[in-house]
Amino acid sequence: MAGISILFFHFIFVDYVGAEEANSYIAGMILLGVAPCTAMVFIWSKLVDGNANYTLLQVSINDLILIVAFPVITKLLLNAVGIKIPWSILIGSVILYIILPLTAAALIRYIFLKNNTEKITDNLFVILLISIPLIIQSVGIFAITYYLAFKLSIPYNVAAPAALIGTSNFFELTVAVAISLFGLDSGAALATVVGVLVEVPIMLMLVNYAKRTKYYFKGT
Repeated sequence: MAGISILFFHFIFVDYVGAEEANSYIAGMILLGVAPCTAMVFIWSKLVDGNANYTLLQVSINDLILIVAFPVITKLLLNAVGIKIPWSILIGSVILYIILPLTAAALIRYIFLKNNTEKITDNLFVILLISIPLIIQSVGIFAITYYLAFKLSIPYNVAAPAALIGTSNFFELTVAVAISLFGLDSGAALATVVGVLVEVPIMLMLVNYAKRTKYYFKGT
């Protein structure tokens, strides 16, 4: 995600977005890429008739990885694009996600419903620009994972949820971190919201593709 977002906003879209705004959007997309999903995956797995035990195991592993890796990888990648952030905010955001996930989700939902509607409708062109690398990243991760699972003769009911888990993102965490680091009106916060808007239709498309290709897997 970091590489794709830098390619688009530092090179391909350089004539449409200023340098400061571009870095802000890149930051939001990096946050999306760093945080794999741990909730909606159960829905995607169910829709593709995935192995429920595998999905639960993978989500549990994702949770453990997030606790340790999210602050480190986020700081490393944001520093790489020239955005300096304090450890305290990153670690504090992860603690908030672990201890008070329900409260944080309810609060974020309230804030966005109250304040973000106009920001979204006033930035339709920028939203289109942000959505392009997000879609490429999502489809790309799914394609790589699904293809490798097929070549390794992994059963379909594991291969499909594995590909979808890698593709989906943990929006509650990314939105919370984006708001904490850059503010509600920042490009980073907008990018995470665009991620929410883009993911559901893309994931449903990938679910449909997985179900239509399940018979290529051995034993299906």
